[in-house]
Amino acid sequence: MGSRVLRGQRRLLSITKWKRTIDGVAWRGQTSSFSAGSGGRIESRVLDHLKKHYFEASKMQPPPKINPPKPFAVIKGSLDSSGPVLSRNYNQEEIKITVSRLADLGETDNGDDSNEENINQLFLIVVIAKGDKGPALQFLCDLYPDAMGIQSVSLTERENLSIRTMFLPKGYQGPDFRDLDRELQKAFRIYLEERGINEELFPFLQAWLYVKEHRHLMRWLKTVGTFISNQTVPGSS
Repeated sequence: MGSRVLRGQRRLLSITKWKRTIDGVAWRGQTSSFSAGSGGRIESRVLDHLKKHYFEASKMQPPPKINPPKPFAVIKGSLDSSGPVLSRNYNQEEIKITVSRLADLGETDNGDDSNEENINQLFLIVVIAKGDKGPALQFLCDLYPDAMGIQSVSLTERENLSIRTMFLPKGYQGPDFRDLDRELQKAFRIYLEERGINEELFPFLQAWLYVKEHRHLMRWLKTVGTFISNQTVPGSS
């Protein structure tokens, strides 16, 4: 992944950190449309900071456009959903890949969100289905710039295939992958490799997550600002 993408992601992560912790420092600027009461002053301060971060985020340069490795294709609408990002067919199989950051799932021990190591750790849900019905094979994987590891392998009903149900699984989810015979572990890695699921996916998925996170941040800043600036409280009349 190019240094330009990593620099952009560090800037994005530094901007998003302020959403989780709002300190009590004196903020500059006031919004004249608010009343002189303390409530109006607080709203004005929040809006000033929202505007500041919105304009700062809007100046960020997107990473260079990267296409996924062939024959994977981007699923339409994936930037605005929490579902799969990539899909492809392999013989009679349909393969879909969902991606997120390990840090977003609480899977890392380091609490510093700006740490480059956290930026370079992705989490994949790989689903391999055959036909229109029946269970699907699900792999939970860690993805890095130069490696990919498997966490677990399970046969899962299709209605349970999502990030939400992954944390509340139904039925037996298979053994800890580390407890499997080494030869079987190797065979599963080759199984995924034959389907193009390896570290070569990292550059595209890293750039794709950057674009998605930036889009969601801009939308969040705008919608929260719009809500706060609306002085009409529903049901107050």
